Amino acid sequence: MSGERDLDVLLSSMSPVRRAGTYVFVSVLEPDQVCAEATVVEDEGTTLVVTKAVADNHGWHYDFEAAWITLRAHSALDAIGLTAAVSARLTAAGISCNVIAGFHHDHLLVPVAKAGLALAALAELAAEGRTR
Repeated sequence: MSGERDLDVLLSSMSPVRRAGTYVFVSVLEPDQVCAEATVVEDEGTTLVVTKAVADNHGWHYDFEAAWITLRAHSALDAIGLTAAVSARLTAAGISCNVIAGFHHDHLLVPVAKAGLALAALAELAAEGRTR
């Protein structure tokens, strides 16, 4: 099933939800058998997004504690504008955001202390899309 490409439909149906837990980014040279939530291979090492508990258990250093928000709209990987619209709204609210695109959904990692504010800003953006 292909994802949605229409920006208005994506915004109005994104239904942001927070995943339980606190997540962190760590960089490792040789990833072991850890079940990471996301993985990015870079020249400098492998970035893992793991729960804070996993990082603490491994003694891994991290600088940023994040809440994980999933936009439940099924966006196409070539959809245009969703990341820009979401990023602009969070920027206006003073909230940093790291975006990960999955096959079915987009995922946002925002500062844990601003998770409630981020969810409110995203819900407002979705409501605006429904009133167009």
